[in-house]
Amino acid sequence: MPPKPAGGKSKQIQSAKAAAKSQSAKGSRKKWSKGKSREKLNNMILFDKDTYAKLLKDIPTAKVITTATISDRMKCNGSLARRAIKELLSKGLIRQVIRSHGNGVYTSAVSK
Repeated sequence: MPPKPAGGKSKQIQSAKAAAKSQSAKGSRKKWSKGKSREKLNNMILFDKDTYAKLLKDIPTAKVITTATISDRMKCNGSLARRAIKELLSKGLIRQVIRSHGNGVYTSAVSK
């Protein structure tokens, strides 16, 4: 190997190479994606008077009634929607079409 020059040029060259390497694509670290995050729903866990009145008025007129539709329309959680379905069934406002395990499909009691 040839002898190194005594001046500070080699340090300048090394620092320039390091700066170029850090700016290049190979020198930078991989940025892992954070993934998509869903917004957390803030659904009710109990009905208030207004929402309960809306439930008794609006839901029995729907063609298809499921736990998901009640939860979505009334902004309540699933367990409260299932209780609402039981309540509407006991009052005779809706009728059962299909019952499979925990899921059920219901419709208006007036429709054929």
